[in-house]
Amino acid sequence: MPSPVLGHSVAPQPHIEALDALHLRLDALERKSGARSLAVAVYDTETQTSFRRHADRWFHAASTIKVAILLGVYASIHHGWLLPHSRLHVRNRFLSAVDGQPFRVLADRDANSAVHDAIGKMLRISDLALHMITTSSNLATNLLLDLVGLDTVQRSLDELNVDGIDIRRGVEDERAFQYGINNRVTADGLVQLLRLIAEERAFSPELSRDMLTILHAQEFRSGIPARLPRAVRVAHKTGEISTIAHDAGVVYTPGRKPYVIAVLTEWSPESTGRSATIAEVSHAVYELLHAPGGSPRG
Repeated sequence: MPSPVLGHSVAPQPHIEALDALHLRLDALERKSGARSLAVAVYDTETQTSFRRHADRWFHAASTIKVAILLGVYASIHHGWLLPHSRLHVRNRFLSAVDGQPFRVLADRDANSAVHDAIGKMLRISDLALHMITTSSNLATNLLLDLVGLDTVQRSLDELNVDGIDIRRGVEDERAFQYGINNRVTADGLVQLLRLIAEERAFSPELSRDMLTILHAQEFRSGIPARLPRAVRVAHKTGEISTIAHDAGVVYTPGRKPYVIAVLTEWSPESTGRSATIAEVSHAVYELLHAPGGSPRG
């Protein structure tokens, strides 16, 4: 069983027994759900407590890589290379990371038709960023990634000392996928990145708050937020393809500082109940941090 990792705290932390119980609960959930793998990372800014379960395991990133691309966009704004209200020509032609061959984002695979409807027109950078996160538009994603460049995104992660996130291509690059060139993340990596944004240390407080505003507008809510009380707010990004389902975000509950959580899962192709499993993990973590004696607000 992975051991809990505890940081220095200025406030009471969840008991070791409670953390061990959470590990056991997640072990049982993994077996019951049929998930091939379940990785969880948590950082609680209230108690400065960390919880890790297979948190350094690499997964196909799916759409969670879009948080890193969002960071790259705001890094470009921070450095003065872009303005949020700058406009970008919307097109649907991109070059594969393998051999430079052109490919397109298929409209029937994209969750957002608004960006496809704007092909041939201009959209603001801020609007494309919103579409990329809130409805996970693949077309908006590739447009922004082409604009800022893979190197800018990776340098931005390196500049902020975020490891556990590896970006190598745009989305729907089928030729790259066939050659095993994929974006990868760990639960630790996503928590590192989201913690920087939550603590307003991603370039500047203002830019961090702008990114959080976008993440708060997420429309897919069947994962982390699904079983939490109505008063809880979550700024997050989901990701799901074939055998992968993830969710990572910042959870704001009344009367305490937020906590950051990433839940990464891998499944057999025919499996069901993926979002429900992520929601159950999220609920278990919420209960741990809000149990009497388990947190300073308990």
